[in-house]
Amino acid sequence: MSIPSKVKIVDVGPRDGLQNEKAPVPAAVKIELVHRLQDAGLTEIEVTSFVSPKWVPQMADAAEVMAGITRKPGVRYSVLTPNMKGFEAAVLSKPDEIVVFAAASEAFSQRNINCSIEESIERFRPVTEAALARGIRVRGAISCAVGCPYEGEVAPERVEMVARLLKSIGVQHMGVADTIGVGTPIKVQRAMEATLRHYDIEDVSGHFHDTYGQALGNTLICLQMGIWNYDTSSAGLGGCPYAKGATGNVATEDVVYMLQGMGIDTGIDLDKLIDAGKFISDYLDRKPNSRAATALLNKRLN
Repeated sequence: MSIPSKVKIVDVGPRDGLQNEKAPVPAAVKIELVHRLQDAGLTEIEVTSFVSPKWVPQMADAAEVMAGITRKPGVRYSVLTPNMKGFEAAVLSKPDEIVVFAAASEAFSQRNINCSIEESIERFRPVTEAALARGIRVRGAISCAVGCPYEGEVAPERVEMVARLLKSIGVQHMGVADTIGVGTPIKVQRAMEATLRHYDIEDVSGHFHDTYGQALGNTLICLQMGIWNYDTSSAGLGGCPYAKGATGNVATEDVVYMLQGMGIDTGIDLDKLIDAGKFISDYLDRKPNSRAATALLNKRLN
């Protein structure tokens, strides 16, 4: 085993975590969440998404949120840009990184964006070229990397193909995403191995949803592979619209608690992180969807 001595976490709560909320979350609340996360030591934050407000109304304030952030030196602020129109809007807000994504499931791609996997990736070519020409980093994600709500299990060969195609258009970093949270450690390991055929271990990350309570186990097996980059969401924010009752992204607090218990450095202050998760959970009028946060908040009361 080659467990890393440090881990880098991208908190995707402000974007992935809030995008499915039914009631609008004010820009000021999103900005405060970003500020609290960076104060807790997060150096990578996925802030928002420049998508059509018709499809994702919760992200309609993307430009306002980016403009309102007090940027902290050493923090990378990323935004999702699904097409050239989104990228052109995003550039005005000066992101450090853009995120593009493609599904490893043909059925998912057809159902969601009405085109094949290869066609979807080709649409990103001008986006990645334009970003790289401006010195903006490009991160990618392979969604449904182990399972799809429409076609079930996804073969590692499909993941390998998507990684290869995204690499060919200039994507610099690749996240392997268990979008609906059905993955188990061996399946996730195989998806990671497929991605590592085209990306160095430094440039691969895990993005695990916790629908079936498997996210920490999936993280652990990736740690044993030497993978040290992960996407998580403060307070376990988020859900998957394709899996009813899904709890969404693994909670940043749970991952940090596990890593600290293993002696792995994250650079994150767990108490401040819990405060950030409590802040957004209180606004949403619900408890943090993090077992570590719940336990430690209860401990504070005693």
